Amino acid sequence: MGALRTPREKWVEEGLRALAAGGVDAVRVEALAKALGVTKGGFYGYFADREALLAEMLDTWERESVGDVIDQVERQGGDARDKVRLAGRLTFSSDRLLPIDLAIRDWARRDDAVAERLRRVDNQRIQLARDAIGTFCDDPDEVEARALLAFCMAIGSHFLAADHPGTTRVPVIARAADIILDLPHGNPGGNPKGDPGGNPKGNPGG
Repeated sequence: MGALRTPREKWVEEGLRALAAGGVDAVRVEALAKALGVTKGGFYGYFADREALLAEMLDTWERESVGDVIDQVERQGGDARDKVRLAGRLTFSSDRLLPIDLAIRDWARRDDAVAERLRRVDNQRIQLARDAIGTFCDDPDEVEARALLAFCMAIGSHFLAADHPGTTRVPVIARAADIILDLPHGNPGGNPKGDPGGNPKGNPGG
């Protein structure tokens, strides 16, 4: 019997791991083969070149961060606020998705095609916030403003290095989320962190 080939998904997964750890420049066929403990010859049985791998990595990220998240949110149920909070936690608190997401945002600054892909994903994500906010707010301009604030908080909190005198990031984000989602202060019946963007560690690095 011939040697078993490394599954295609393993190359994609290792590529995403390298992307999250070191950016797109870290995604190199030789390095991936070494990390997988195989020769790089098997790579070309699946992919024409590195660009083909990068495209499949983006496909995987988009499927996991949009399609899979929406599927899980729908299975979980709950009202519109519950759904947008869960979507945020799955995306921006995820030990898997968050580092990939941040790396893709950096990559998109230098690659127009990746920027367009990111725009498509972000448009689908922010629509979830619009849909939730639209259940309690009938002013289209306010819906858009609140959705923007929610999304900026979800992403920006991972880059912000500011301190919060007398408190920490977690309760500040929780209060901001309550305001955006028009919930009473403390939100005893909702998400204990109250965070549509999901930074459970309460620090700028996630």
